[in-house]
Amino acid sequence: MRTKVTYSLTEDRIISTLSPFRVHLTAGQIAKIQEYIRLLLKWNQSVSLTSVVDPVEILARHFGESMFICYLLPLEKCRLADIGSGAGFPGLAVKIACPEIHLTLIESNKKKCAFLSEVVRALDLENVEVMPIRFEDSRVAPDFAEVVTVRAVGGFPDILRWAKTALARRGHIILWLGGEDSTRVSSMPGWIWKPAVKIPESQRRFILIGRPRPEGNL
Repeated sequence: MRTKVTYSLTEDRIISTLSPFRVHLTAGQIAKIQEYIRLLLKWNQSVSLTSVVDPVEILARHFGESMFICYLLPLEKCRLADIGSGAGFPGLAVKIACPEIHLTLIESNKKKCAFLSEVVRALDLENVEVMPIRFEDSRVAPDFAEVVTVRAVGGFPDILRWAKTALARRGHIILWLGGEDSTRVSSMPGWIWKPAVKIPESQRRFILIGRPRPEGNL
């Protein structure tokens, strides 16, 4: 069975696969990735978590692309809210790379929430909350998070509206997007966007980082 391939992911293989994403991990962090992938492939047999089942591709597509933001933006000790967490990407992958962040995973699917909670327990991750709710229905206070992350989720106007309320002053939203969506979102009013960054090892996927434009500034 394909799940057995997980055990061939040696420390060296993980380091080499993640190196294009500027990821530098300890032996303990690598062990957490190995266990995470084992759990992901096990649960994926009964819960639809990912269409990617090759462990090396999981490393690059899910862990590498998620952890790449640790190179693009300082995240140490920040409060990060991940919208539509799914199987935990980018939120839990970023938590492994930056263990001091305070993480909130917002996911409406109850079975996926059960998986997220199991990963948090199995990897002994601290300061992680799983919110089993649609982000639109969550009543969060202003200054809820310093960083909001969104990957593989549509409905950008609603997301940006929610993030503008939830973000702390000078907070940032980070989006994983295709080229067309990147161009479209970066033209939406009310936000200041950094130039889109192409994700390593990809042809048409980008990371877009922005922050709300201060009121009164055009």
